[in-house]
Amino acid sequence: MNRIKNAFDKKAFIGFVTAGDPNLDKTQEFVLEMERAGASLVELGIPFSDPIAEGPVIQNANIRALSAGCTTDKIFTMVKELRAKTQIPLVFMAYANTLYKYGYEKFCNRCQEVGIDGMIIPDMPFEEKDELATIAEKYGVALISMIAPTSEKRIREIAQDAEGFLYLVSSLGVTGVRKEITTDVEQIVSAIRTVTDIPISVGFGINSREQVHHYTSIADGAIVGSAIVKIIEQYQEDAAPKIYQYVSEMVAGLA
Repeated sequence: MNRIKNAFDKKAFIGFVTAGDPNLDKTQEFVLEMERAGASLVELGIPFSDPIAEGPVIQNANIRALSAGCTTDKIFTMVKELRAKTQIPLVFMAYANTLYKYGYEKFCNRCQEVGIDGMIIPDMPFEEKDELATIAEKYGVALISMIAPTSEKRIREIAQDAEGFLYLVSSLGVTGVRKEITTDVEQIVSAIRTVTDIPISVGFGINSREQVHHYTSIADGAIVGSAIVKIIEQYQEDAAPKIYQYVSEMVAGLA
């Protein structure tokens, strides 16, 4: 939890990669390059056959990772190796079925063992998270809540119970690069601020330096996924320097 808190000592750039795309050795390399470029925290997607929150770019990354033989156990082994090289906060993005099949207790215990700081479960409703939340708390793993533009009547309830940071979904629909985001993010942030001072990071659709700077001026962090995964899709095993260049451009000038 302290590592997540430290990520928000300044405005945070949060990068996302699908673990195992194109392979787990490269996933390690990509995380380290993002850190070197100035990322504050990295989300690691656990590949899943039906990632309902994801658009085509990350869906395809899931398919590539699974086709290459990536498994949850192999990801845990990779994270353990990665944690020996870096103390950057690491958060899993995973689907509820993956955790249920693996076993909540076993999954959270392994997270603690290898140094995972938190997890985001996009298909687990707030009202149904208590069973997992109790176990995650036992092992010191933050269960990070998401607030969507449609959460208006529940914003305060979700925010009051939040830990780690709040993931504010910028747009309806699935992940993917967007030229324009029309949600009144500032209004949602203001509503959250009335009940908690937990850090807020905005994600879904963010891909340009202008967007990163805009949303970090409103909130505490910006999350970029599809734009990074597209780089990996294009350059595969040679993506590391391109990822470094992209993240460097995104974080330039962040206070």
